Amino acid sequence: MFYLRTAQPARGARNPFSILQRGDHMRARVRKAAIRKVTTKQLLPRLILWSDANFTGRRLSFRGNLGVRNLVDFNFNDVLSSFSFIGGANITLVLFADLNYQGQRRIFRGPIDLALLSNFNDVTTSFVMSRRRLSITEINRIQSRGAAPNNFAEVLKRR
Repeated sequence: MFYLRTAQPARGARNPFSILQRGDHMRARVRKAAIRKVTTKQLLPRLILWSDANFTGRRLSFRGNLGVRNLVDFNFNDVLSSFSFIGGANITLVLFADLNYQGQRRIFRGPIDLALLSNFNDVTTSFVMSRRRLSITEINRIQSRGAAPNNFAEVLKRR
């Protein structure tokens, strides 16, 4: 189970904390910061991570505007070796070496199938993906705040 931060609390919810379970999806309509269980109709962008080169090994899949603060929660820390990033021409993926979007980073724009993450292999701990182009200024802001943009769903931690 995972906590997820979005920008709008669930209607009528007394407790702003709820649990996101595997298989649940995220909703994009968000306003105020809160933590809640959400769903999404966003199909793109879609990110598929593999633990080994050439799209083999363990696999994780994500979709929509999303930030994952810590891949340890998915037992996928420092194992990313290849990935597919699917969506429109302006999609952006930012991989970070440390948790909470810190450390060295690699930026990918547009759809890409990368069979070997040669200069960042087995390094990734957190990432942000967007269906629009993120500017360098926005990416710097993500790093300085240690949080995904306000209108993004964000996996915070596993319970």
